[in-house]
Amino acid sequence: MQKHDDLRLSHQICFPLYAASKEVIRRYRPFLDPLDLTYTQYITMMVMWEEKEINVKSLGAKLFLDSGTLTPVLKALEAKGYVRRGRSPEDNRVLTVTLTEEGAELKEACREIPSCIASKCSALSQEEALQLYGLLYKLLGGFAPE
Repeated sequence: MQKHDDLRLSHQICFPLYAASKEVIRRYRPFLDPLDLTYTQYITMMVMWEEKEINVKSLGAKLFLDSGTLTPVLKALEAKGYVRRGRSPEDNRVLTVTLTEEGAELKEACREIPSCIASKCSALSQEEALQLYGLLYKLLGGFAPE
């Protein structure tokens, strides 16, 4: 092994993760562009459809996004009428996000997206996809909070 082998791109786990993520997200564009959604807005809406109301800190934790990234996403979704931001009545310091009726209705327009994406990512069997899913969450769980 040479002195700088650890700097070879082919030795980096981060590179195939990055490239695969970029390619999978690119496959969403034909489905999200007509809905005027970015991928980050889409995954934010997925959490909102589950939670209906959530504080921004918890939302960021679920999405692995910091507030600097999440704030413009929420502002854009609020401008589209899909969510409403406000202060918690229990604690004015806590910013909450609430799903609107329009945001709930958007769910139906997105209903087919997961199966369409799955059909475009057929390199893995269902079993392999489940294994990868588990491994990726195991990897994410191993990172200490900064």
